[in-house]
Amino acid sequence: MGTVTLRGIHKSYGKQEVIRGIDIEAQDGEFLVFVGPSGCGKSTTLRMIAGLESISAGDLLIDGVHSNDLRPADRGAAMVFQSYALYPHMTVEENMGFALKMAGVPKAERTRQVAQAAETLRMSELLGRFPKELSGGQRQRVAIGRAIVRKPKVFLFDEPLSNLDAALRVDMRVELARLHKELGTTMIYVTHDQVEAMTLGNRIAVFNQGRIEQVGAPLELYNRPANTFVATFIGAPKINLVPRPEATASAAHLALWQTLGGAVLSNAQQMGVRPEHLQVSSSGTGVSATIALAEHLGDSSILHLRVEGLSELLKAKVSAEHSHYQGGQTAMLQADTSWVLGFDGAGKRIG
Repeated sequence: MGTVTLRGIHKSYGKQEVIRGIDIEAQDGEFLVFVGPSGCGKSTTLRMIAGLESISAGDLLIDGVHSNDLRPADRGAAMVFQSYALYPHMTVEENMGFALKMAGVPKAERTRQVAQAAETLRMSELLGRFPKELSGGQRQRVAIGRAIVRKPKVFLFDEPLSNLDAALRVDMRVELARLHKELGTTMIYVTHDQVEAMTLGNRIAVFNQGRIEQVGAPLELYNRPANTFVATFIGAPKINLVPRPEATASAAHLALWQTLGGAVLSNAQQMGVRPEHLQVSSSGTGVSATIALAEHLGDSSILHLRVEGLSELLKAKVSAEHSHYQGGQTAMLQADTSWVLGFDGAGKRIG
């Protein structure tokens, strides 16, 4: 078992409240991701679960046991840090087995457990090396291996891939997904990278200013965001938000609002349309826009579009067949209204 339950969790440093009432449960065997911008409270929440930060108010239960005041070593959780935190004078094998040594596990059993973890992580050939002889990805595997040998109820990951280059991050995401499937252990993973969150998590909790804005499966958050914060944070390129036009708005702004379905979502104060749901053509019907910038990515292109009367550029993601578009050209915009989202004056999704 490996359930982690947070009920009304608060955290304050003096008079400054940084966690403002967190309620969530990581289910047994789940891969739960905490995502949000820097300073939103996700890492602080993880550290409270680990026992590295005290809890100001609320209840933490691990497998139903009240754990607010338990020592970190007694919680059944193993944490993997961003910085790896390896001992430079120890070999990989010694680093991975150090916690077992401190717990009094006999050497033969330590050797067996370390070898088993190394095989799981496909790094058996590295056991005799020192950290300075390893790449960043290999060091991260050692840090994960050190957690695996403890056989925890729950793994806690605090931005473990942020020090790696882009290509290696992709490889390590695949490895972490494989590891989760193989071990079946509960994992709680903190990141500010929404791509990591979308590709790894069974569920995602979106943090903002010490609170959770929404919890759900990746596609649920993408297609049915609770509010404009979640809508803009999840998804790349970022969703387009179009404000309700005033009576004095430009003809293009008015036409765009109607194109997005403003008559149907008559109570909306903002409309949201993701870049892949904006349709672009060289001629025909639609709303006229000027291409300010065309980013050609090979398999697709991102067009940044200026519509008269809007202060923000719109973004459209189009297939490679539209790679002929260039900055300065005029394009006509339409939208797949079945994917358009409406938001009220407080930013809450409606409809």
